[in-house]
Amino acid sequence: MSNDTIRVGIIGAGTNTVGKHIPGLLAIDGVEIVSVCNRSRESSERVAKQFGISTVYNNWAELIEADDTDAIVIGTWPYMHCTLVLAALASGKHVMTEARMAMNAEEAYVMRNVAQEHPDLVAQIVPSPMTLWADKTIQRHIANGYVGDILSVELRASGNDFLDSDGPIQWRQDYDLSGLNIMSMGIWYEAMLRWVGEATSVMAQGKTFVKMRHDSATNHMRVARVPEHIDVIMDLACGAQGYMMVSSVQGFGGVADANIYGSEGTLRISGGALYGARRGDSDLQEIAIPDTERGGWRVEDEFIGAIRGEEAITHTTFDTGVKYMEFTEAVNRSMAEGKAISIPL
Repeated sequence: MSNDTIRVGIIGAGTNTVGKHIPGLLAIDGVEIVSVCNRSRESSERVAKQFGISTVYNNWAELIEADDTDAIVIGTWPYMHCTLVLAALASGKHVMTEARMAMNAEEAYVMRNVAQEHPDLVAQIVPSPMTLWADKTIQRHIANGYVGDILSVELRASGNDFLDSDGPIQWRQDYDLSGLNIMSMGIWYEAMLRWVGEATSVMAQGKTFVKMRHDSATNHMRVARVPEHIDVIMDLACGAQGYMMVSSVQGFGGVADANIYGSEGTLRISGGALYGARRGDSDLQEIAIPDTERGGWRVEDEFIGAIRGEEAITHTTFDTGVKYMEFTEAVNRSMAEGKAISIPL
C-alpha cells in the first residue's frame, strides 16, 4: 500500500482532532481526508470547509461503511470509542482512536481482542504526550544503572487552579461520556509504564467536591461523579512503591512533575526539563536530551507509516491501552471498596 493514496475519514472533530490530527495527516504525502462526521451537521460542515474535506456524513455508521475510506480517525469522547473501533475493524478499516482508550477495562479487552482478530489492520491509540521528549533518555539512564534499584516512583499532576465551583459540567466530569477515566490519571500512568512498568496493586482515595453541575446543552443540573482530586498508592512489578496525585483543585499547586528514586540515583521530570543526581552529588543537575533520543509528537506519521508497512505502532498499542484501563478500573474499585485491588484484574 506504500504507493497508494490513503483515504481517511474523521469521526469527531474536537480540539485535538482539528488542532493536531487533521493538519498532521494533511501534511503527509499521499494522504487524503475524504470525509468527516461530527456531533452536528453544522459543525461537520464547518470543519469540512476549513480543511477542504469533500464529504460530510450525517451519521458515523454511513462514514465507516462507505467505500471511500481506508482508515478511520476517532476523535470522540471515550463513550463512543469501543463502538466505533469495532465498527471500523468490522468494515476492514485501519483505525486510530483518541485517548482514553475506552470507558472501562471490559471495553478495552473487547477492543484489543477484536483488533487481534484483524492483524492486517492497524489499530492505534493517541498516546500520552507529556514526556515523549524525554522518554528515551529516561529509559537509557534506568537501563544503564543510573538510579540503581528503583525504590519509589512519584507523580504529581495539578491543574494549578483553585476549585471552580460554578463552572458547567465538562465531558471529563461526566461519567456517561468519560466512564471510569479520571482527569489525566490514565495518561500519566501510560507515561510511567514506559519507564518502570506496570503496577500490581493499587489503593486509592478520591474526592468530588462539586456534586452537581449545570449542563449547558440541556439547561439542567447533572450529577458530577468523576473525582476532582485523587491519591493512589501502588505496588509496582519492578519492586518499587509508587504514588500518584492528580488534582484539579490545587491553586498554585506548581508544575506537574515525576520522580524516580533509586538506590543510587534520582531522576526528575519537571517544568519541561529532565534532572538527575547520583549518590555523592550535591544537587540535581539538568540532564541534556540528545537529539538522537529527543522524541516528539508524530502520531499521525506513525499511523500512516504503519498502514504502509514502514513501521510498527509504538505510541500507543492496544496492549498498552488495556494496561492503563486496568489501572483506571482498579483505582475506581479501590475507591468504591476501600481496599487494595490487584492487577491484572
